[in-house]
Amino acid sequence: MARSVAIVAIDAGSNAIRAAVARASSAFEIHEIATERWPVRLGHKVFTKRKLDHATIARAVRTFRHFRTVLRKYDATLVRAVATSAVREAENRDVLIDQVFRKSGIRLEPIDSTEEARLVLQAVQASLGPLEPRLVVDLGGGSLEVALLRDWGVVKTVALPLGTVRLFERLKLTGVVDEDQFERLCHHILSVVRSAWPDPPNLSSHAAVFCGGNAEALARIAAGPRFRGIPSIRVRLLRDRAWEILRRDVRTRMRVFGVRRDRAEVMGIAAVVFLCLAEHARLDTLLVPGVGVREGILCELAAEHFGAPGLNKNRSRALLDHARQLAGRFHCPIRHADHVRSLACFLFDQLSPVHRLPPEMALLLELAALLHDCGKAVQSKGHHKHGEYLVRNADFPGLSDELQTILACLVRYHAKSEPEPHHKLYASLSPRNRRVVRALSSLLRIAVALDGSGAQDVRGITARATRKRVRIWMHLTHGAAPDLAEIARKSRPFEKEFGRRIKFAKTRTKLGAAKVRSKSRQNFDQPRHMAMRGLVKLIA
Repeated sequence: MARSVAIVAIDAGSNAIRAAVARASSAFEIHEIATERWPVRLGHKVFTKRKLDHATIARAVRTFRHFRTVLRKYDATLVRAVATSAVREAENRDVLIDQVFRKSGIRLEPIDSTEEARLVLQAVQASLGPLEPRLVVDLGGGSLEVALLRDWGVVKTVALPLGTVRLFERLKLTGVVDEDQFERLCHHILSVVRSAWPDPPNLSSHAAVFCGGNAEALARIAAGPRFRGIPSIRVRLLRDRAWEILRRDVRTRMRVFGVRRDRAEVMGIAAVVFLCLAEHARLDTLLVPGVGVREGILCELAAEHFGAPGLNKNRSRALLDHARQLAGRFHCPIRHADHVRSLACFLFDQLSPVHRLPPEMALLLELAALLHDCGKAVQSKGHHKHGEYLVRNADFPGLSDELQTILACLVRYHAKSEPEPHHKLYASLSPRNRRVVRALSSLLRIAVALDGSGAQDVRGITARATRKRVRIWMHLTHGAAPDLAEIARKSRPFEKEFGRRIKFAKTRTKLGAAKVRSKSRQNFDQPRHMAMRGLVKLIA
């Protein structure tokens, strides 16, 4: 069983530098044990003069030297430190990066707005579970990142120069904000938003997620109802609270709202940015899960260390070859197993907007497809239980204990049995991993049913999903007559898990079958999952 490891994420933002220390026991079990925030305003003068001043660089270097002691305290060797808009826009950023490395040994990595938005989106997805937002907004000191989503797929991204420190310094909003300054601020924000995002959809009935330190502070001041335990901001209440913030000077804000000086200076500006964006997209409630760049980094560091299956070409192929060898040792029909694997991968890829699992999970599905019949080596009756035992106790070099448990559960639930709370192995998993088992096993059951005869009559599939149903066209060989009733019955766990009816249709067009088969070879004879950055070492 893999040992837990200490991991550290550092986010050098435009308003403050934040660090999070976590202990990860698997790629999906991450527990924060310490957080720190140092009010080093890296954006000071950067957005007006394009340079970091010497005093700011010195404070940042002292902060990173302190973080070095934190790394030693927790014996953390896995660390990633990133810098956002202030550093990437500074002409002398190399001076800061070099000094930080020389004095602390920590490599500071400037990231672009796309990478910043990706990390935030990853953290949001990990924190929300089944709740699916249409909008994710991250407000920092230098920029405002907006991502419009559909089924967790990014439809549109916008990076706007509307960070709180940028507005604070450029518009010189240093104290009490009067009505003229307020009007000028609103006009500037709305002009930039409307220019970059002229035709937003009506999001009044959809979930919108707002991230960043200001969002968390405003969620305490203008608190709305909690959604599945997630705090929120009520837009109507925020309008009133915004004036209570803006009409006070900085010292009074610190005392009344219990915030630090750097937060007191910009929280009123953040409130106006949120209100303008809410007006533009017609938002009523803003969810604030309290995650951001740091949490996205922690997810990736844990995945890299524990090897959530995915991008490493050689080790992915080695695991698949090892699974084939085990299947041969257990007298599994290899042609049938490989065909089920191909169909399962088609289902995973084409139904990704429905199951919303990360791409690296496809490798577990492939391994389970190859081994789904291994229990028949013991006895045909109850072979799903025998298969679970064999896989759970087999040797899978490079696969962590947690992932091998998931794999064993998939083998058990490929046919008759469905996941139940009293099943010991399934119950031993975390809630998140139990959802992975339910989702992947429902896809595997369909793939097994599509080749129920073992004759490979279904050469491939084409799937289309809407909000209420899924339609699957089966590309059949000539004369094939699959048992549609049995396939529909095996599809019920999928319908139950995702709340969408499945309809199956037949097609025997040779061109369609040829295309599907060609795609199968492209997808499965070559390495999968090479699009996502920074993943994944298959190491337990």
